[in-house]
This record gives sequence, structure tokens and C-alpha cells, in this order.
Amino acid sequence: MDLIGLAERVVPILVFLVGMTVLAELSDRIGLFGRIADLAARLGRGSVLALWLLITAAAVLITAVLSLDTTAVLVTPVAVALARRVGADRLLFAYTTVWLANTASLFLPSSNLTNLLAMQRLELTARGFAAFTWPVATALVLATVALLMNMFRRSLRGRYDLPPRHRIPDRPLLVLAFLVCVAIGPAIVAGAPVYAVAVAGAAVLLIATIVRRRELVLAALRSGHLVPWRLLIGVTVLFLLVQLAHDHGLPALLSQLSGAGHGWPELTRLTVLGAVAANLINNLPAYLALEPVADSLARTTALLIGVNAGPLITPWASLATLLWAGRCRAAGVRISWRDFALRGLLLVSVLLLVGVGLLSLQTG
Repeated sequence: MDLIGLAERVVPILVFLVGMTVLAELSDRIGLFGRIADLAARLGRGSVLALWLLITAAAVLITAVLSLDTTAVLVTPVAVALARRVGADRLLFAYTTVWLANTASLFLPSSNLTNLLAMQRLELTARGFAAFTWPVATALVLATVALLMNMFRRSLRGRYDLPPRHRIPDRPLLVLAFLVCVAIGPAIVAGAPVYAVAVAGAAVLLIATIVRRRELVLAALRSGHLVPWRLLIGVTVLFLLVQLAHDHGLPALLSQLSGAGHGWPELTRLTVLGAVAANLINNLPAYLALEPVADSLARTTALLIGVNAGPLITPWASLATLLWAGRCRAAGVRISWRDFALRGLLLVSVLLLVGVGLLSLQTG
């Protein structure tokens, strides 16, 4: 096993993960996501449909820039609490966050760890990655929104009274958190190293929070959410296990299953295999296992469609889904895993057809 080569891939990913987690957790404690919910409630002007569309847009943007885990962990409780405060269907808002956390995670390298791995392997710039994936990513989001609107059409009717606003502990700190988060996307697209952007953003906000509201940092440390130790260990173990499997003949087996080529049938085959593997063993090891057979930008994108948008059938298919489920339980929202699987199966089937179809046109 080439431990040095493996470390060269793993360390930047882990650094990025820590930076984005610190940035997102502090932004939440400062009140950024609560303020976004307040703004959506005001802009919605009493229409549940308008409010839902605004939360949907926020979930897409936050997923694209700050990662799917941020949406699953931090946006979900805010969205569900907002639905409760206005008397809307909490299940609608819960499904919106978890579905979009996964299906909107193809826009930027920062949206998903699998994207970072793909960009790293293909030696792409962030701008190059985003320029190629944005048409497919947009189509996946639109298909998700359309299916949500159809499934929950009755819940989208009606009106609400404006709820009270969230309390903001420090307004200047809130403005800084907003500016730092907004700067992440342009900085990544401009070509700055993704891990460096995450660390710089986290450092700026961490220092400012220590200076102005040290108790927020202490509370985050006590909660265990500021540094994701379990996630760091888990990701490292997954890398080691998959690398061990690669060293013992896994690529030869998967190359037979995935096929080769860039036509619609071949890309579909790889995408479906990625989605199936993600729902069986989790999307990160599924990507790592299939990465050697995704030997071009088109085939890598096909694999990303499967492992990013596909893990919405089983609860363990994506870490974001597991984190989301925990936040739903804490908010008192009951999730039927049977309904989740059936709805997810329908959604994933549509997404794979839409995503691979558009990718085939794009590369053909």
C-alpha cells in the first residue's frame, strides 16, 4: 500500500473538512441560518409556496458553496423549525433539505467530498470542474424541485402569519459570517486551493468570534460539533479500506461491471453502478472503489451523478442523510424509512435518466 500517495490525497480532504465544519458551525451559532429563515419568511409574504421556494433556493446555494453536510446538519433544523412556526408541513421542508443536500452537490468542488476527489484525480481547476458540471447539476436540482412540488402539492397551498424573528447575539459578527460564506464560492472558482479557502474562512471567523463572543466558541467545543473527529476518523478508515481492496484486485472486477466508453449506454451503466454501490455501502467508498474505471471527465461526471444524487434510497447511503435523520428526530419529525426508500427510488430513477441524458448530449 502506497501510504505516502494515499496521504497526499487524504490530508487536503481532511483539512477542507475541518475548515468547512468550523465555518458552518460558527455561522450557525452566530445566527446566520436563522436570519436567512427570517428573511425568507418576510419575503414569502404569507405564501407557503413562496416561502418553500425561498428555502429551496437557500438550500441549493448553501449546499453548492458550503457542502451537503452543512445543509443536512444546520439548515434542516432551521427549515423544520420555520415550518412549525408558520404552520406548514414539516415533512415537506425536511425532505427538501435532505434531497437537495444530495442532488445539489455537483456544482462546485466544495459541494461534496467526492467532487474534491474527482477534481484532484483529473487535475482540474475548480473553474474547469464547475464549467463542465453546472448544466447537469442544474438539471438535477430542477428535477428534484419538480418532484417535490408534485409529491407535496397539497402542503404547498395556504398562507401563514409572519413569525417572530430569531435573536441575533452580535450583528457585526453576523455580517462578517455572511461575507465570509459569500466569498467562499467566488474564491474557489477564481482558482484558490479549496482547502486553503476553507481554512482561511474558518480562521477569520474563529478569530473574530473569540474576540467578540468567546462563549459561542466554547459552547461549540463543548458540544463536540466544532471539530468533526468521528467523521475525520471514519473518512480516513474508508480511504484505507478501499485502497486495500484496490491492492487486491478490486479494479479488475469493477471494470467488468462498469464497462467502458462514452456513449449513453456506457455512461448509464457506470452511473447506475455508482448509485447502487452508494446505497449498499455509502457514497464515499462507492466513489473511491469505482474511481479507477472513471478514466475521463465524462465518465467521472457520470460516476458523480450516481454517487452524489443516487444515495437517497437507503439511510446509510450518504453521511448527510444519517446526519439529517438525527436532526429530524431531535426536531420531533418522524421519518418512515419505507416511505423514504420508495420516494427516493422514484427520485433517483428520474435523476439518473435526466443527468445521464444531459451528460450524453453535452459530451456527444
